[in-house]
Amino acid sequence: MAWKRLFYKNLYFSFYFCLLNGSVSLSLQPKNKNMANHKATKKDMRQAAKRNERNRYYGKTTRNAIRDIKAIDDNNEAVAKLPSVNAMIDKLAKNHTIHKNKASNLKRKLAKRVNALAAKA
Repeated sequence: MAWKRLFYKNLYFSFYFCLLNGSVSLSLQPKNKNMANHKATKKDMRQAAKRNERNRYYGKTTRNAIRDIKAIDDNNEAVAKLPSVNAMIDKLAKNHTIHKNKASNLKRKLAKRVNALAAKA
């Protein structure tokens, strides 16, 4: 019996194959390197995975909103959307998804861009 491991994006899959009859057994379930042994640690890992997924979703949604407001050329539309985008950024900072200084810098840059649109018009 021989085996090989394929590493792919922090997960590894095990391939088992028999040299005598040429049969291949493939285990497609990812193996976790940090397998928890205690009930509380397993729960903590589940909670961390949920938080990670939630934070990624809200972060991506906010980045898309920032991208959309940067693409706007109309001053009135940009002024109308700015408070909602600022609120999204503030929520990320409040929940420690991003640092409070990064949130402040993002809001400052967006306000500067919107004010530049107002000066053009």
